[in-house]
Amino acid sequence: MTRAEARRAESRLLIALDIDGTVLHDTGELSDAVIKQVKRLVARGDEVTLATGRSESSTLPVLDQLGLTPEYVVCSNGAITLRRDTEAPMGYRREFVESFDPTVVLETIRGHLDDALYAVEDETGFYRYTDAFPENALGLASEQVDFDGLLGTRVTRVVVISPDHEVEDFLSVVEEMGLHRVSYNVGWTAWLDIAPDGVNKATAMERVRDLLGIPIGNVVAVGDGRNDIELLQWAGRQGRGVAMGQAPHEVIAASSETTAPVSEDGLAKVLASLK
Repeated sequence: MTRAEARRAESRLLIALDIDGTVLHDTGELSDAVIKQVKRLVARGDEVTLATGRSESSTLPVLDQLGLTPEYVVCSNGAITLRRDTEAPMGYRREFVESFDPTVVLETIRGHLDDALYAVEDETGFYRYTDAFPENALGLASEQVDFDGLLGTRVTRVVVISPDHEVEDFLSVVEEMGLHRVSYNVGWTAWLDIAPDGVNKATAMERVRDLLGIPIGNVVAVGDGRNDIELLQWAGRQGRGVAMGQAPHEVIAASSETTAPVSEDGLAKVLASLK
């Protein structure tokens, strides 16, 4: 790295944005105010990227909507990090992939949640699922299999939905399972997202920060879900970890500050404050 590059890295911000409930409204819409602020920050040389629980196939279209082409993009709650590659079919290739054998975890969960819906995402982004999932919940490439068809193949994540549970009840059941050697997060609904042990958005973004040579004090992260807790804690230690106003109380508690809800363009307000 040249001196000029080093000076530029010292002043650049690394801005990691969650997608659903942060960049995108509940309707799936993207506000003009967010697009305007993203373009402003990119134009001045900051690195704006996405750190999401979404799969690669459902993340890249959001980059297009934002007009973003960051060097790295974090997907699948940190299990997959993409790198910009103009020769790749969609402009990105898989640079880092974390995976695990889901067999023990799935069998443990099934013992507690007989009626749950199960899916796994493999290292290529292909999903296998046991029952019909909500529309757009999984990637475009998928097939339905029986439960045993989920076992014995290395995956980047396990997804479990239990429609009959309220979120608080679901949280209690998950705690009772005593899941080990994996990282997991419970979503807004009774949705369990399981990643390899020690892997989350924060671990992936720290790797990205190091590769880009951006100081830890120059990081900003914005999110609203329980899968953003580690990310907001990571950013908030020396930078800014911002929770959206509608986030659950434990997410707000993990943040260094809170902005307005997504319905009031809270993200645009955060981005506008970056001078």
